[in-house]
Amino acid sequence: MTSLEQVDPDIAKALRAEAERQNRNLELIASENFVSEAVLEAMGSVLTNKYAEGYPGRRYYGGCEIVDIAESLAIARAKELFGAEHANVQPHSGAQANMAVFFTLLKPGDTVLGPNLSHGGHLTAGSPVNYSGKFYSIVAYGVRRDTELIDLDQVRDLARRHRPKLIIAGGSAFPRAIDFKPFGEIAGEVGAALMADIAHPAGLVAAGLHPSPVGVADFVTTTTHKTLRGPRGGMVMCRQAHAAALDKTVMPGVQGGPLMHIIAAKAVAFREAQLPEWRAYQQQVVRNATALASALLARGYRLVSGGTDTHLLLVDLTPTGLTGKDAQEALDRAWITVNKNTIPYETRSPMVTSGIRIGTPAVTTRGMAEPEMAEIARLIDRILGKLGDASVEASVRGEVQELTARFPLYPERLG
Repeated sequence: MTSLEQVDPDIAKALRAEAERQNRNLELIASENFVSEAVLEAMGSVLTNKYAEGYPGRRYYGGCEIVDIAESLAIARAKELFGAEHANVQPHSGAQANMAVFFTLLKPGDTVLGPNLSHGGHLTAGSPVNYSGKFYSIVAYGVRRDTELIDLDQVRDLARRHRPKLIIAGGSAFPRAIDFKPFGEIAGEVGAALMADIAHPAGLVAAGLHPSPVGVADFVTTTTHKTLRGPRGGMVMCRQAHAAALDKTVMPGVQGGPLMHIIAAKAVAFREAQLPEWRAYQQQVVRNATALASALLARGYRLVSGGTDTHLLLVDLTPTGLTGKDAQEALDRAWITVNKNTIPYETRSPMVTSGIRIGTPAVTTRGMAEPEMAEIARLIDRILGKLGDASVEASVRGEVQELTARFPLYPERLG
């Protein structure tokens, strides 16, 4: 019996049940991935006991000589991995990484030009329910109706008209690669700073499979999970000229003590991303997304922008008459995990939506490849083609379990 089972059998039972769910289900949420045992070990380490306000060599607490080593490794590896001049690895999340940039550059009421949430943007790019929309004057750009690609002409026109202090490139549901250079040119023309949010494609960027904003943008923010396959957390990279101001904003501006166990796990993930097999893994992530997109297109589904260049695809369910909510719930009953998602020019609420977002990082981590993507497309189609049919759902659950059993996840945690 483990210590956790002795102290809190209810939580121990929940953890085991979640391990079983992750092992059994097809995880297709684009913002989720499975970390390595090494990352898990670092997250569950004694470093969680250490308070370390400040930065390596400049702490407010004593006894930080060991955690300084861990954070220094994380910083050095992040800089090497992305070619950045400076990295701050303390943000607890991607949202707080973005907040750090806002608070470094802006005053309340300043104008920010960012991507429309329903066109693929993120809450922290100006949603009215988020701090970004509450504290700042947000101008939103979107994608073209005909191509469903970012409308750079609109970005340029809005920038010239509103003269924002900050322009944001990046989001949470863009299936196509983003070229950051035109954003940099527009920002330079109007005297704005550029922030690139690469929370989703960061792993692809690190592997050289997606354009890098480093050297183009003033600030680059990211999560460390998703395609980077590390612990849940955030990071900001920037030019050396902004380093001191950014660090002061992160701590003490928006955070106190850093999560040293998570920072150590970030360092482990960055080390893994430096290994030779990392690029091959990321290449397979993209190949799998392309294969899954092709298989769904062949079955008559409409994909936003017609496909994907990255790890994710956005399915427009409007031609099927289904809502994203209905599709997500039906697929969940069949042990296929996706998320409902708005589509460009959305007509439904964010709690209902007209689309679903699908990603391939987690299934690729398990070892699945193109043949499995064709199988997954078939299973998705079976569920959506017979929405609510309990017998079909039961049949697909059996097929899902057979598929995932061929690619076991954390087997030692299942007993």
